[in-house]
Amino acid sequence: MAEISFDDFTKVDIRLGRIVDAAPYPEARKPAIKLWIDFGAELGVKKSSAQITQHYAPDQLFGKQILAVVNFPPRQIGRFMSEVLVLGVSGDDGGIVLVGPDRAVPLGSRLH
Repeated sequence: MAEISFDDFTKVDIRLGRIVDAAPYPEARKPAIKLWIDFGAELGVKKSSAQITQHYAPDQLFGKQILAVVNFPPRQIGRFMSEVLVLGVSGDDGGIVLVGPDRAVPLGSRLH
């Protein structure tokens, strides 16, 4: 495992957002869902493509609070521009489980 400094870690801006829309993304090379995530007044709504179809359907995601890296450059995923990187962990079955708080917190809150 590569080590990074604490200063390197503090450069990664991880914020809390709420999924306000989700749609299947069948054109993606790997099964994915297109997400629109509200990060509050400072950042607004950002888009992301997430390979989370093993555990989630688009209609299950509305209102879910999640964490995402918001300061990576946008990345073109097929015909969809992904603006943030949604965070998740691999479950025992290899499917991605989204990471979020265990209680409601303000949109745009930064991970410390």
